[in-house]
Amino acid sequence: MRSASITNPAALAERLTAKDQVDASVPESTMPPYMEMFLAHLRVLIGVPFDYLVPDSRLLPDESIRFFYLDRSWTDRLVDGAIAVGKIGTREQAHHQAHSADVQSQLDLTERVVRILQRGLPAPAEPDQSPARVLTGFLLRSAAVTGWPAMDVRAFSTIVPPFDGDPDSPAAEQWAQAAAAAQLTTLRLELLSASVLLAIFDGIPQLVWCEAPHHNIEFALQTTADVSFYLDRHGAAGQTEAGPQVPVPVRAANGRVVAVAELRDRLAALTGPPVVPQTGSAAFAIELLDYPWRQRFQGVKSDLRVSSGAFVSKYQVASVITDPDVSTAVTGLL
Repeated sequence: MRSASITNPAALAERLTAKDQVDASVPESTMPPYMEMFLAHLRVLIGVPFDYLVPDSRLLPDESIRFFYLDRSWTDRLVDGAIAVGKIGTREQAHHQAHSADVQSQLDLTERVVRILQRGLPAPAEPDQSPARVLTGFLLRSAAVTGWPAMDVRAFSTIVPPFDGDPDSPAAEQWAQAAAAAQLTTLRLELLSASVLLAIFDGIPQLVWCEAPHHNIEFALQTTADVSFYLDRHGAAGQTEAGPQVPVPVRAANGRVVAVAELRDRLAALTGPPVVPQTGSAAFAIELLDYPWRQRFQGVKSDLRVSSGAFVSKYQVASVITDPDVSTAVTGLL
């Protein structure tokens, strides 16, 4: 029987002896691409169970939106937990501690291209090399998500005023350039369910807007509190014109069916602000155009902190925040 080339105690001693780290210039010293991308996905909460994000359904009731900061300490621990699968002894632990700062720095850059690659777009030729920024985002549970699953979501570092002028004018181009310069990078925009949308941004927004997609044409009527219908006036280019709204007639036998012929006669008889001359079905369709809606969330204030870094929606999304007892309790925690 052949004797072993090394005894068990000697093998254990060699295993536990600290070896020189692989030089940084050697390709094997860096993270494998698949590992880097997997950890970058975790950084933007891809693969994290929904119960970890919203542990109680009362935190995200129907028709609500919740803005949040993403705690990088929490996501770093999430990455540590994933890496811990490959640590079986003190050598791996020492290696992780020696390279953890480099791993975090690399993931700070890689997390910015996760959504780009998911959408099948080429990686940027000159990737953003700036230091990691604060990550923010929101969770939206609404019928609007179900109705418009491809809604457009954008976040801006400054408040961009609405533009209602001529879309073909130089002013419109200047407005678009200013908006693009202030727009934050969207790191994740994904449906978690049929009615829940998650968005994560690279930075702290002063304005967030959710907008219906522009890839279709819609015709619609506006409603009033007494469930009557009306139309806004439109010009020949489709723009909304000032002036009295046009009441929409309905059939006597069914209050949900529009009396189209009578509505056309009313439009043809309009006086005052110019509207499209009713010369046919195309002119009639212009008066029925319904533009994509846009919901703006904006405003920065801080009632519970000294700093002004907290993002608070212009629209109140949780009445419980106004409760004095809750306010006192949160202040105590801060």
